[in-house]
Amino acid sequence: MENNHAPDLVSPRLGLLSWEACATALIAISAIGLFGVGTTFPQVRVFGYAPMLAGLVVAWSANRGFARDLSVITACLALISAISVEADISWTNIARMAVVLSAVVVGPWLVTRYLFNDRTIVFPLRRGQPWSRLEWGWLAFVVVVAWAVLPQYFLRTGVYLNWPPLTNWSEIIRLFFGVNAVGIWDELFFICTVFALLRKHFSFWTANVFTSIIFVSFLWELGYRSIGPLLTIPFALVQAFIFTRTKSLPYTVTVHLLFDALVFLTIVHAHHPQALPIFIGV
Repeated sequence: MENNHAPDLVSPRLGLLSWEACATALIAISAIGLFGVGTTFPQVRVFGYAPMLAGLVVAWSANRGFARDLSVITACLALISAISVEADISWTNIARMAVVLSAVVVGPWLVTRYLFNDRTIVFPLRRGQPWSRLEWGWLAFVVVVAWAVLPQYFLRTGVYLNWPPLTNWSEIIRLFFGVNAVGIWDELFFICTVFALLRKHFSFWTANVFTSIIFVSFLWELGYRSIGPLLTIPFALVQAFIFTRTKSLPYTVTVHLLFDALVFLTIVHAHHPQALPIFIGV
């Protein structure tokens, strides 16, 4: 972790009508194929690598500096696609995901910092600056909205069945730590790495939308299916805004973990409604 700020906003240098944007769009389409469509229809998953390769070709043909950063993102997505990120709390899968997901956070930081001599990827702590009333208020808002919305989504669509049945305390504890670990990783990878590298070249919203497409595709494989994107797309877009506005990784992670805490409680409630009767209307 570093006690420095996230990169300041800069004037956009690349527009949507550029080869670089085309290359990034192809990588986003690849993520949809690998983690979204490929999860629902495994037989077509392999075709998700075609737009990935095409995106790299376009990027390297158009802009080597941009292509270097996009290649880092693409390599990470390719590595993640080599494993299943569907909700599985077996010790074997936990160990496998821990190794791969750690690698795609540490690897880009090492490569950009020491090979590219680039400090785009940072993990700002914003020490010595207390959270404002607005920031505290947003945390309360997240808890209330998550409490009201998540049970409706999980139980009425049945997507809670994408998570393990939780038959004993060991599984409940592993789910708790797994949900929180992935939540922290989401911010380290999608915001501090993918969004930061794209924000270096595009306007805020262009980088944010591309990042959100990749993020939501990953969440689809994780288990947020059915109408899940209606919830996860706004969440992904807002998280990048919060990170950019607050320049605080701890605050951004706190928002995410509060949301995930309600995800965890909802899943437990779905499997054991009498043991955790804290939701209404479901």
